[in-house]
Amino acid sequence: MNYVDGYLIPLRPENREAYRDMSERAAAIFIDHGAIHVVETIGDDMMKGETTDFYRAVKAEDGETVVFSWITWPSKAVRDVGNKAAMADERFANMKFTNVFDGKRMIYSGFQTIVDRKA
Repeated sequence: MNYVDGYLIPLRPENREAYRDMSERAAAIFIDHGAIHVVETIGDDMMKGETTDFYRAVKAEDGETVVFSWITWPSKAVRDVGNKAAMADERFANMKFTNVFDGKRMIYSGFQTIVDRKA
């Protein structure tokens, strides 16, 4: 089954278009290095929980929303090689992540797919 890298990122409203632009460029790089699907979503109807929630997960500050994103790879092996190649790609060196979001509050991890059903 496919392998997925998932991300949560805090985002200020004024950085939305800059994040979208950066994400479009990053998606092309990941796809060039083997990813089969890149999705970027932005919080629109997010609940605030009593114990935890997406806001708390990234220590969102007042006015920030949360980006929920994932990259689908054909396998973990392809992801390991492709992600390393993408990070070494000189196109990434030209991106200014720190001007768009606080990477210290970004959460990312790899996930094994256990169910993948389509209508």
